[in-house]
Amino acid sequence: MNVILAIKQYISKMIEDSGPGMKVLLMDKDTTSIVSMVYAQSEILQKEVYLFERLDSAGRETMKHLKCIAFVRPTKENVELLAQELRMSKYGLYYIYFSNVISKQDVKVLAEADDQEVVREVQEFFGDYVAVSPHLFTLNINGCCQGLNWSTDSLARSTQGLTSVLLSLKKCPMIRYQNSSETARRLAENVRQTINKEAALFEFRKTDVAPILLILDRRDDAVTPILNQWTYQAMVHELIGIANSRINLSNVPGISKELQEVVLSPEHDEFYANNMYSNFGEIGNNIKELMDEFQTKSKSHEKIESISDMKQFLEQYPQFKKMSGTVSKHVTVVGELSRLTNKHHLLEVSELEQDIVCQGDHSAILQKYSYLDTNKHHLLEVSEQEQDIVCQGDHSAILQRIKTLIASEKIQHIDMLRLVMLYALRYESHSNNDVSGLVDALRKRGVSDRLRMMVHAVLDYGGKKSRGSDLFGNQDIVSITKKFLKGVKGVENVYTQHKPLLYSLLDQLIKGKLKEGAYPYLGVSQLKDRPQDIIVFVIGGTTFEEALAIHTLNRSSPGIRIIIGGTTVHNFKSFLDEVAQAVQGQSSSNVGPRYHRR
Repeated sequence: MNVILAIKQYISKMIEDSGPGMKVLLMDKDTTSIVSMVYAQSEILQKEVYLFERLDSAGRETMKHLKCIAFVRPTKENVELLAQELRMSKYGLYYIYFSNVISKQDVKVLAEADDQEVVREVQEFFGDYVAVSPHLFTLNINGCCQGLNWSTDSLARSTQGLTSVLLSLKKCPMIRYQNSSETARRLAENVRQTINKEAALFEFRKTDVAPILLILDRRDDAVTPILNQWTYQAMVHELIGIANSRINLSNVPGISKELQEVVLSPEHDEFYANNMYSNFGEIGNNIKELMDEFQTKSKSHEKIESISDMKQFLEQYPQFKKMSGTVSKHVTVVGELSRLTNKHHLLEVSELEQDIVCQGDHSAILQKYSYLDTNKHHLLEVSEQEQDIVCQGDHSAILQRIKTLIASEKIQHIDMLRLVMLYALRYESHSNNDVSGLVDALRKRGVSDRLRMMVHAVLDYGGKKSRGSDLFGNQDIVSITKKFLKGVKGVENVYTQHKPLLYSLLDQLIKGKLKEGAYPYLGVSQLKDRPQDIIVFVIGGTTFEEALAIHTLNRSSPGIRIIIGGTTVHNFKSFLDEVAQAVQGQSSSNVGPRYHRR
């Protein structure tokens, strides 16, 4: 399963089916993003596509010598715009491709508008989502819920996008969903209804083990989008922001004009593809190696003394120029990440974040059991009081550390808010919970009303009453003991201790241990065989930390293929917007040309 490859194959097929000759690619806002994520403009130019236009742009020139490949979403607005286009055609011939199912009535509208008989094809190619990497996709829906329920448009768009993913990958799955989430149940039912309605489209060759579609709700794990990140891709999104593989560096001090916006794409940047999941320390070393390699190659070009030297240089110049651009780009990006990390003291903030959500201070129980053989003395049988120590951590010490950082002038407001939100979620039911005191401390430090309100908003969104899972491992004695033993052994990197809830859910699913009561099948009995193909969809958005978890599971689980998608891909700031919107309004015949589906 590879969503990048699926979209690329569709686009290649569109271009090939139009035959030889000069072409224009006509897109809408959404399909422009879909195409740009998998193909560089230079690659498409090699396929005789010389012009890229937007369907909704006014004043486009008439160029009858060009064939038009129109790739648009099947919306009412796009059908109307295409009908207008066909009545006053600007190009010689039209090959029209919709990114999802189009109604026969809409095809009839286009057929009636085609008075000049310029349309040669109308087809459905199911590329109705943005492929970020081979195992990650997004629908770019920012704020899918209101009043903690689906907005009508977002539910419809999510259903369309998710069924498009299934069709592009040729999967007709068994559906499991998070039982504690009404939004997950509704999406699951909508997807199943679409599969039943379009049954002919889902008649794929049967596999020995049916694929699984697992639908989850972001509200079950509100912690992951709050944390600072320390792997390259996730860190760039957190500190700078990635929008359709593009990052804006215009605010970087002393930035040159050509580097004010750069593209980070694993499809077109080998260094990025090899390092997107590397931690920040590794990136520094790898950047140095890249620079050393570039300097070595540049020195080899310093002496051009003969015609053969010139010829060799010209032959290697495109690769040399590309490498030069790669070095400049990544040195600039990593330099900015380093500057922001130091300026805002993010290592100190992140260490406390990790302690809040992962373990806290286990000193009391560690001291008591320091002389015991953990296997011999059966630590699963710890007393209730000792469980509290392991689960809750040293609450007073954590609280004091948060207050100390809030009082510090060196910590930015957004990071103070992270700490208080994590504390509120972690210690929500603690008897000495002091959320109100921390919110007041934020007020005294000048943190805005809007940001302070987010502390209680995140509890409404993802607090204990909203979750169906044991997010912090406080209830399951096995989870408690694993957490304790992890504390005994220590961890390799204190900044990356956290694993998203998704990781343990998928580990259970792969092993056949995911509880059917909490994650029921929709309309079918339990799958007895070990799943092989798993598609995960997160309502409310996924994260690059979760994409890393999928990457890790794919590498460590032979025979298992997992992809993940969500309504969007979050960093902390976009997650704040998601939460704010979610809790808002809460009360506590002849159809003309050939017609195919693929």
